[in-house]
Amino acid sequence: QVQLVESGGGLVQPGGSLTLSCLASESIYNQGAMSWYRQAPGKERELVALITTSGRQTTYADSVKGRFAISSDNAENALYLQMNSLKPEDTALYYCARLGLGWESLEWGQGTQVTVSS
Repeated sequence: QVQLVESGGGLVQPGGSLTLSCLASESIYNQGAMSWYRQAPGKERELVALITTSGRQTTYADSVKGRFAISSDNAENALYLQMNSLKPEDTALYYCARLGLGWESLEWGQGTQVTVSS
């Protein structure tokens, strides 16, 4: 089972930027996709972005298109989420997840908190 560890969360002012990182315990290349999800208090967990590990295709939630960018470094077993122009509604616990070939979730990280507030 792949272990996933997120980092990079924190408190940032509206309009600011953060980069989240997720390190996997083993190679994730050519094994479906890697993704970022988030869950705000009182809300359901939602997909933020995903990137296929073989085809380099990306998908974003409408709410973050043009502001967030997902990337991966297969040599480092790492996944990143560059978040720009952050808004208070981006406040949530962000999770890294490995997805199978049918986009089913396989493993989750423990989450990293992002708080956008002045």
